[in-house]
Amino acid sequence: MPDLPTPQDATEAALFSEGWDAVLSYADLCTSGSLTAHQLANEAFALGMREVRAAASTHVRGAGRRTGRLPTIPALLTAVRDTAAGWEAGGQGHRLDPDLRLWLNSGNAARFSGPPLQRPVALRGLRDMQEDDASLLWLAEVEALPLPTVAGRLGLDPATVADELDQVRTLFRDRCHRAHLDTPLDPECRSYARLLDAVTRSAAADAPEDLSRHLATCVRCAEAAACLRLHGGGLPAALAGGVVGWGGLAYLERRRRAAEVRLGAPAASGPDAGDPADEAGGGRVLRRGLLAAAVLLSALALGVSLMPFGGSGDETVAAHQNRRPVVGPDVPSTVPHTTHASPRTATPTVTPSAATTSATPERKKPDPEPRGTSSATHHPRPSTAPATPEAAACRVAYDVTDQWADGFQATVSVTTDRALTGWQVAWSFRDGQQVGQMWDATGRQDGSRVTATAADYDKVVAAHGTLSFGFIGSLRNGNRAPYDFTLDGAPCTAG
Repeated sequence: MPDLPTPQDATEAALFSEGWDAVLSYADLCTSGSLTAHQLANEAFALGMREVRAAASTHVRGAGRRTGRLPTIPALLTAVRDTAAGWEAGGQGHRLDPDLRLWLNSGNAARFSGPPLQRPVALRGLRDMQEDDASLLWLAEVEALPLPTVAGRLGLDPATVADELDQVRTLFRDRCHRAHLDTPLDPECRSYARLLDAVTRSAAADAPEDLSRHLATCVRCAEAAACLRLHGGGLPAALAGGVVGWGGLAYLERRRRAAEVRLGAPAASGPDAGDPADEAGGGRVLRRGLLAAAVLLSALALGVSLMPFGGSGDETVAAHQNRRPVVGPDVPSTVPHTTHASPRTATPTVTPSAATTSATPERKKPDPEPRGTSSATHHPRPSTAPATPEAAACRVAYDVTDQWADGFQATVSVTTDRALTGWQVAWSFRDGQQVGQMWDATGRQDGSRVTATAADYDKVVAAHGTLSFGFIGSLRNGNRAPYDFTLDGAPCTAG
């Protein structure tokens, strides 16, 4: 593993322990390989350390820190984004993800550093809160840490932290509503502001048709709606996208998987139980002190948290309670859209892999641009007999994990009966959906047909193991579940 930053004192060690794995996870999204990710993370951490450390030396946790400054992890993630922008401006853009480069040279990036009233509502709302309140919201919603862990980190009472989180969510909503009203709005947006506030206050309220049409075409009002609607599980995505910017949803997915690894790590016991530290670092890590804990988490961030979901097919399929059925093109899908479970529960939404991989393999990023491909159609034969050589050797689960006016996030998990040393998963969309950013695979699309090819670091899948990847897609005419799933050209059945 490349060299890690060396903390100079206890304050820096505490900041390193709290934020390094988050910095490394986001830096990995922004770059083309693990070595480059470490270089970006080191530079960004040094940049973010100065501001965070200076503030930490003059404020005592638990005394209600001042407003106007982001808490530790969002501030460090902002430093990653700013460092990447510096690379692009300094002629090192070739080291960054191509999609990120496009974003950095667009008006979207300028919003995050431009005039304050033009910045995303979530960013302004978080800055307008006391730092401890903002930290509680970010750690619970975005980092998906269990509430007892959050309470211990922030010095809160574990018995009352859930109630405090509810209060902080409401406070964040109030700050975002005020930020939205302070934004220079055109007359149409201004006319919908009060209605938007009223509709998002109730979980049972339906948006009028004209408001729905407006939200489908106005980015800023849609951002505000995501922050104001505390029901439905969309708050983590609103925070990640509004504060981090590019790659926010992909970062959110990775943090949930990393949180699941942390939750599951101490559960294994007995002579046959694997140690995640052994898997990620090649040996048992001595868990003493803040620095040792940070090293362990950074190893997990690039090794374990990026592995395919699920070690055994049955366990992984059972964990996907929100999946949509994979049916033929003539059978309508009626399963309603579902979203992430609330991070107040102890178990995150996504189940990570129990398989082992190397800790920091050099790997190529998923291709951000869809490319054409072809795939043969198939005609699966129904059978009620036990599995035969002619039966499908794979089972697929397709989950829509989040959805908004013109886009969605989905996860595909495939359990294979045979061992793989490389793979391609293909499917067809029904409603003109388009795949954009994809992680843990490289995506290409030709019309309605999508092909996902294994990334360099997850090509190998054991027999009866499960491969998994996720993507962000855009919507036009609906979002019914896709069909005609194949693994290496062979048809798959619904899990």
